[in-house]
Amino acid sequence: MLVDRMNEAVLQALIEALPMEITVIDANDEVVGWNKHERRLFHRPMSSMGLNFRQCHPEKSIRLVEQIVAEMKNGQRDMSRFWIDLAVAGESAKHKVLIEFYALRDPSGKYLGCMECTQDVEHIRRLEGQKRLLD
Repeated sequence: MLVDRMNEAVLQALIEALPMEITVIDANDEVVGWNKHERRLFHRPMSSMGLNFRQCHPEKSIRLVEQIVAEMKNGQRDMSRFWIDLAVAGESAKHKVLIEFYALRDPSGKYLGCMECTQDVEHIRRLEGQKRLLD
């Protein structure tokens, strides 16, 4: 396994350094962790830990999230990608936010849970030309 030589501190730092917010649910649909606690687009109060994911999503989207997770559990789907326009604190214009769900599976394909990744991609959308290393 690629992480065998990483200690817990390195793994924790790696997860925090990811350029996106992640939230992880286990095979029983319970929230078991997330990163970027203090600077999330979609804040997760500590009381969310251990809750069923259905208790952490807006009512208007819960049916669709349930469908995505069900399809991951039964092997029909490994990921789902969508994007929204979201008001971001301190900004007048809305930002494009990419949201992806990934099934977490063991080496035999058994469903272990799901990871939700959220990323403000507005800065990526604005890229032009080139920027080389150390420019």
